Amino acid sequence: MEYIGFVIFLFLVVVLLATNIRIVPQANAYVIERLGAYHTTWGVGVHVKVPLIDRIVNKVSLKEQVVDFPPQPVITKDNVTMQIDTVIFFQITDPKFFTYGVERPISAIDFLTATTLRNIIGDLELDETLTSREIINAKMRSILDDATDPWGIKINRVEVKNILPPKEIQNAMEKQMKAEREKREAILIAEGQRNSAILVAEGKKESLILEAEAEKQAAILRAEAKKEALVKEAEGEAEAILSIQRATAEGLKMIKDVELSKEVLTFKSFESFEKAANGQATKIIIPSEIQSLAGLSKALKETVNE
Repeated sequence: MEYIGFVIFLFLVVVLLATNIRIVPQANAYVIERLGAYHTTWGVGVHVKVPLIDRIVNKVSLKEQVVDFPPQPVITKDNVTMQIDTVIFFQITDPKFFTYGVERPISAIDFLTATTLRNIIGDLELDETLTSREIINAKMRSILDDATDPWGIKINRVEVKNILPPKEIQNAMEKQMKAEREKREAILIAEGQRNSAILVAEGKKESLILEAEAEKQAAILRAEAKKEALVKEAEGEAEAILSIQRATAEGLKMIKDVELSKEVLTFKSFESFEKAANGQATKIIIPSEIQSLAGLSKALKETVNE
């Protein structure tokens, strides 16, 4: 009997130990109370809970968590009501503060996000709200992070997911965007036509410049050709004059070398006079020199006859 009782006792001890051994997984923490008061926080690993004395109050995930809150109605500075929904990225940094800091922390963050968003949007007009998402995100993250520090929560990022203005404002914005697109299209068409006209004008200008250059080069070539022709003609005339001068000089030299007598020169004069008399002229003026030569000829003839 004693053996059976010991076995039963040992079995109960094993069962009791097995039911009070806890393994805390990675990125988790357990908050432990002992006799109703906070005792410790278990990290990753194997832990043994004292039966009937220790109690696991909260199992906390230390991973970054994401909460998507429903759209909140907000009013802008220019009295436009719109719906804005946000996404909060947070992480629990202190499981104790998270457990004992505030009741229902996620709901508290939701209410705090709504009030903070209304305060920020209330200072902005509609156009600023639509174009200032980064500013809104930064302000909300700073305010929420300061407010949730006592709760053991770290706000990493806040993102404004959707901004939904009233339907009539959406229609007006769509019409405005359509008008802007049409305006940009008209500007692009006008710029294209202007660029095309500029290119055509530049092409004509280049063509005229090239034609003028070609005409200039042609005139230069014609002038050079004419100049060369005149130079050659002048050189030819100069050569002809030189040839005549050479011939004349050679003739004079030959006459000088022959040493013609006065009688021969007189005879040549008569021949020239005879040729002149054979012409069609009605009057012939005989120079005095020829008359004297004629008298001389007659005297010579009489002398020969005697």
